[in-house]
Amino acid sequence: MTTITSQLLLQQNDTCNRAVIKFLHDNEKFKLLCVSEGTSIIARDKEDSVKLEKGIEIAVERGTLRKSRDPPPAPRRRIDMSAKTTQDAVNEIMAELPDKEGKIIIVQGLSGTGKGTTVRLLQQTLPRCVTWSNGNVFRSYTHLLLEELKGDLSPELLTSEVIQRVYSQVTFEDLGNGVYDIVLKGKLQVRNIENTLLKSPAVNNAVPTVAQQMQGEVVCFAATAVEKLRCAGYNVILEGRSQTLDFIPTPLRFELVLGDPVVLGERRAAQRVMAAALEELKDRIDTATTADVETSLRRTVILLTGGL
Repeated sequence: MTTITSQLLLQQNDTCNRAVIKFLHDNEKFKLLCVSEGTSIIARDKEDSVKLEKGIEIAVERGTLRKSRDPPPAPRRRIDMSAKTTQDAVNEIMAELPDKEGKIIIVQGLSGTGKGTTVRLLQQTLPRCVTWSNGNVFRSYTHLLLEELKGDLSPELLTSEVIQRVYSQVTFEDLGNGVYDIVLKGKLQVRNIENTLLKSPAVNNAVPTVAQQMQGEVVCFAATAVEKLRCAGYNVILEGRSQTLDFIPTPLRFELVLGDPVVLGERRAAQRVMAAALEELKDRIDTATTADVETSLRRTVILLTGGL
């Protein structure tokens, strides 16, 4: 039988995840949690896909994005994560790179396939490597639109003229000494406002509306920014969904998939259980025995399935 030590629980990685799945494999409550998590992920992915497609349609209609008549670019390699570790995925990606300088690398896939952990390990493996997230770009546009429209982001006020004006106020700048940042109105660096102005309740509430209306502008901004980083010799990793990443020009596309959909729910359920168990034991993790850890895992499963 699989045993889980406090040292293993502390790792919170795919090795720990697999061990938790094996340990709780016959636990009926854990099986319920796996089904619930898998169903939720699939439903959320479908909802997100619809929203992304709507945002792309709006961008195409406005002329921000141009849909090619050619089929979407195919991934250089599809990596089935059902029986692979994060290290396995990174090894496969590294083997496909012609060299290790100035590359734009896309890691795409649905929720639960391990994109986040794969990207983090890949970034550690590659020299001069940064990851690109569109989150602060969306938040920057949202903040400026709230200023421009005095807090009223009604759809009828989000005209092409207003959107274009706000789009022109956000740039990606080389600040010197190898430092790059998103800059608003030529003076506000995102690094100085990302945890204040860009995380305000007003911005948080308005981001979904802006994300749909300005999906195309964000894609264009990202394409320009990562190309600037590539030309400076950086390796850049973009993570996300193919609907938007298809517009970023690069041959280095890798798609993480799960051939067995059951694994999707198992992995997410194990993530929740092991994180909650670590939280429960955090004040005594140094002295926790294997029995303490396993008792906590079983108790956590019961707590997480209270409504199932």
